[in-house]
Amino acid sequence: MIHLAVLFLCFFSSYSASVKGHTTGLSLNNERLYKLTYSSEVFLDGGKGKPQDSVGYRISSDLDVVLLWRNPDGDDDQLIQVTITAVSVENAGQQRGEKSIFKDKSAPKIIGKDNLEALQRPMLLHLVRGKVKEFYSYENEPVGIENLKRGLASLFQMQLSSGTTNEVDISGDCKVTYQAQQDKVVKIKALDTCKIERSGFTTANQVLGVSSKATSVTTYKIEDSFVTAVLAEETRAFAVNFQQAMAGKIVSKQKLELKTTEAGPRMVPGKQVSSVIKAVDSKFKAIPIVGQVLQSVCKGCPSLAEHWQSIRKNLEPDNLSNAEAARSFLTFIRHLRTARREEILQILKAEKKEVLPQLVDAVTSAQTPDSLEAILDFLDFKSDSSIILQERFLYACGFASHPDEELLRALLSKFKGSFASNDIRETVMIIIGALVRKLCQNEGCKLKAVVEAKKLILGGLEKPEKKEDTMMYLLALKNALLPEGIPLLLKYAEAGEGPISHLATTVLQRYDVSFITDEVRKTLNRIYHQNHKVHEKTVRTTAAAVILKNNPSYMDVKNILLSIGELPKEMNKYMLTIVQDILRFEMPASKTVRRVLKEMFVHNYDRFSKSGSSSAYTGYIERSPQAASTYSLDILYSGSGILRRSNLNIFQRMGKAELHASQVVIEAQGLEGLIAATPDEGEENLDSYAGMSPILFDIQLRPVTFFNGYSDLMSKMLSASSDPVSVVKGLILLIDHSQDIQLQSGLKANMEIQGGLAIDISGSMEFSLWYRESKTRVKNRVAVVITSDVTVDSSFVKAGLESSAETEAGLEFISTVQFSQYPFLVCMQMDRSEAPLSGNLRQSMKGYPQVRAMSLEEEKRV
Repeated sequence: MIHLAVLFLCFFSSYSASVKGHTTGLSLNNERLYKLTYSSEVFLDGGKGKPQDSVGYRISSDLDVVLLWRNPDGDDDQLIQVTITAVSVENAGQQRGEKSIFKDKSAPKIIGKDNLEALQRPMLLHLVRGKVKEFYSYENEPVGIENLKRGLASLFQMQLSSGTTNEVDISGDCKVTYQAQQDKVVKIKALDTCKIERSGFTTANQVLGVSSKATSVTTYKIEDSFVTAVLAEETRAFAVNFQQAMAGKIVSKQKLELKTTEAGPRMVPGKQVSSVIKAVDSKFKAIPIVGQVLQSVCKGCPSLAEHWQSIRKNLEPDNLSNAEAARSFLTFIRHLRTARREEILQILKAEKKEVLPQLVDAVTSAQTPDSLEAILDFLDFKSDSSIILQERFLYACGFASHPDEELLRALLSKFKGSFASNDIRETVMIIIGALVRKLCQNEGCKLKAVVEAKKLILGGLEKPEKKEDTMMYLLALKNALLPEGIPLLLKYAEAGEGPISHLATTVLQRYDVSFITDEVRKTLNRIYHQNHKVHEKTVRTTAAAVILKNNPSYMDVKNILLSIGELPKEMNKYMLTIVQDILRFEMPASKTVRRVLKEMFVHNYDRFSKSGSSSAYTGYIERSPQAASTYSLDILYSGSGILRRSNLNIFQRMGKAELHASQVVIEAQGLEGLIAATPDEGEENLDSYAGMSPILFDIQLRPVTFFNGYSDLMSKMLSASSDPVSVVKGLILLIDHSQDIQLQSGLKANMEIQGGLAIDISGSMEFSLWYRESKTRVKNRVAVVITSDVTVDSSFVKAGLESSAETEAGLEFISTVQFSQYPFLVCMQMDRSEAPLSGNLRQSMKGYPQVRAMSLEEEKRV
């Protein structure tokens, strides 16, 4: 009895010393067989925690664990053998009863005979100071089965002392924190630090991105100085940023519990672990404990051509404003991402011209090497018969969610070649600017192709080969937003002529506040106040807008306010409404403006009673605590009542992130001669011109010209129709998030979230000498579909949760001016259609070939 007490005290003191030594982890006794139970379960839900909206499964088994070898030179060096037995698979979460795919199915039937045999083969763990130094299994086992074993093996890795360290387990090389207490040890794994090779990508813009949160907590229960149970829980939650209703969650749980111990085999003698493993079974091989990629193969899925034929009708031109078009666009992109170049090229060559533009949108948006090769082989930039297709390809490149250097390199190569259309050549350069910005946002500014593109843009502005190319390079810089381009912009803004000066100023308008330095503000002030030369009022008002938007000083604001009253009539009114809009909408400059207005000399009736028809207004389309969608419309007229500029902007904001969703600027000049009116100062010699410049989802597109020159104007007025001019029409991949996740249980999760947009933006400008009336119209028609597909795959059973949301909306702005008398009459209209949001949730669970008949699907309307 005394002898037993001494042995117990020795064991307890050894355990206590290990806690203080910050080294020892799990330790098994000699010649004992440990009987444990193990379960790994996973379930998915729509993020709201409702049991009826969840789906999942549980894999349960018994375990036999024995100590095979202990290093004679130290107790902290052990080799243990783990054998899985009595495997079963069942539903997790909500009980489905008769609907269960596992009902009346044995483990061999569900898992497959070969898989089950592999799963039940033993594995060996070489533990050194509680950490897995090597993981041994048999060669050529299925990856999915090996990952399940890795998930179990990772639970045996722990330490009995508090502290933070890095560990390598199935999740990769991760930072973990241990919190040791008397009866338990808690291990918290920082999953965002885990280094593991997995495919995936996401949209760079935060507004269009996906937020995710991952947690992992493992608790080791200790009784009488021995670990008796292990409970692990990993959660992966996600939500679409601007549509928080689109959310979901993956919860993975593992439970390991000691049941009994009994007499076990004797340890294998030896000083080296390698010789011991050979003695046990020479077929054991050391393999990485980090999870390996599990490839999912879709058997029985339709071919690319079959899928295209099933959705082709939805992408015909007449259907493009419907949500069904956006939904079909998204499903087709998923098929394209697994297709070969030859398959894609075959469909492109066989399609009719009315559907080809939409097909080009989809192929380009797939953003795979095969899809890029196919579309480049298909398009001929030297031919003028496919200009529409070339333009759609280029715009889809600009909207690419995760462009790579190869795409930029391809466009640079095209730009050096010849073109059938100069418009396409300009569009190539403009989109090159967009790709430069996106690659720089993803830390790719030093890529060889990006460096070459930056030199091309800046070199084109420093020494343009042709004067007409200056506009093209300015538009490219408007997309690229290169900081090193600001000195060139200041030169063109202050010294350039008319449209060049105005465009350079609008480029500065897109830069972040951090780039609007004192030097930039000084130049803009000189432009607005015309210190060096006379400028058009479009240039002056844009310069003032940049100043007022970017932390203006007290004197900046004061001088702008003092200028009101000395400006041309309509410019007076325009600047006055800009200031009033800043105050009413509580913009960042509003505090400084209020300080200045306390001075009576600035804030008086004479200055603030100026009449005119120009206006500026900002309002909310939608507002919530998390996000806001705003529109702004400002209109500047000439003194004779003819439209000078109409500027419609829509912004989506979320926290500090901002997305310039759309901008449509309609400009006109040199039309005073038509009504025998006197042009404003500095605009006496302007050519007749009207055109439209669009920005869509932060991408500046090529401007559209209504007419250019007096003769062009007269010919188009005589043959004019009221049909609007299309600014952009097509399908855009708006949200694109793909993520492969290695769960610590050994299961593979996959998250696919896409948002598709079918869009039609058009604009028109009507001018009637007979009725002495002008009318501008900007029409936006969109259909948005967001889909989420989350799956968890074990290689023999897959659970899935699909959800979607969709809406169709329209927004139309009409401004009418009658200048038959003075003051002229102005009518502004905004027509906004209802945009109901609908959605559905579908759960599924299916087996692989050996249990193909088992399936479960439920659909719910949200």
